[in-house]
Amino acid sequence: MASGRKIYLRQVDGSLRAMTEEPFAKEDILQELLEKYPDLLAGDQMDDTESRRWLLVARELGVPDYEGAADRWSLDHLFLDQEGIPTLVEVKRSSDTRIRREVVGQMLDYAANAVLYWPPERLRARFESGCEARQEDASDVVTRFLGSTSNGPDSVEHFWEQVKTNLQAGRIRLVFLADQVPSELRRIVEFLNGQMDPAQVLAIEVRQFVGGDLQTLVPQVIGQTAASEQKKGGSRTPVDWDEATFLQSATEKWKLTEEQLHAMKCLLEFSRKRSDDIGWGTGKIHGSFSPKFLKVSPRSLYTVQDDGRLTINFAWLDHTEEEKTFRERFADELRTIPAFASRIKQPERDSGFTINEWRGEVDKFIAVIDKIVP
Repeated sequence: MASGRKIYLRQVDGSLRAMTEEPFAKEDILQELLEKYPDLLAGDQMDDTESRRWLLVARELGVPDYEGAADRWSLDHLFLDQEGIPTLVEVKRSSDTRIRREVVGQMLDYAANAVLYWPPERLRARFESGCEARQEDASDVVTRFLGSTSNGPDSVEHFWEQVKTNLQAGRIRLVFLADQVPSELRRIVEFLNGQMDPAQVLAIEVRQFVGGDLQTLVPQVIGQTAASEQKKGGSRTPVDWDEATFLQSATEKWKLTEEQLHAMKCLLEFSRKRSDDIGWGTGKIHGSFSPKFLKVSPRSLYTVQDDGRLTINFAWLDHTEEEKTFRERFADELRTIPAFASRIKQPERDSGFTINEWRGEVDKFIAVIDKIVP
């Protein structure tokens, strides 16, 4: 990349300081900057309604090429955004000729094998070991990262369940990051981003301007054509969900199996017949239904998301003594079901279960509700 392009910094005294564009001396400098400053991924340019935020899982994360194999490749960086979407990042300088084509095949290898052979437990363990090395509490780091999106004590577990669900559904983000993105790579990224769904493929250009002891970094996202955004559903605006869109999302976006869908439909059918009202969510990403049993509480007893997650809303049952008494009985009855027993320890806290944890016990769960709700 030729140097010489300038931007100008207006200083306090009114004078201008010229900042000249310069290439990075080494790829490792760009790698270290990204590790220290994840905002260089320009999450504010990726979403019209909510800026993406980044949690670094690890640098140099190994990727195997079959079940139980040793790692064959090494990914430069793995980040997670606030929705638990794995974001795979490969960093190259523009002077590296591999950035034009070879890096694309390399990234597709990573993605195809990561979706199949990265156990979510391994990603979590790697993240936690990194936190331990920095003398940080991993749960506290995730809680701070989630911020206002945190939904109580169970939010950390929910977040890692989202990571698992996204991996299983192939909902990942592939990012090529460089100081300058060549036109060949730009065209490939735009093409792949238009064709790959639910995966997202982007390039990010991070230009460096230097003036004396000052350095300015300017990131720009590449690859979001109007056609590709329309194909992937446009901007993430709230959705008025109903049964049809909920089941369509479970089938097409989250790709639930026939067995998983059967369990979800059984619980939905029971909820429709037995409850007094069903509330449908308005989430931008997830659809959900929440049945209300008004003789117990005006708030819903449980919520089911379109990815199959079941949340027992214990924390809402605390407004009256009658609700608290019901909550204790509800928790006791659920503890008789093996899949629920070990996870329900403090009934004043919500409890969440993935579809694979509860689908085999759906009849017993329904029987509990039928037994204790007047």
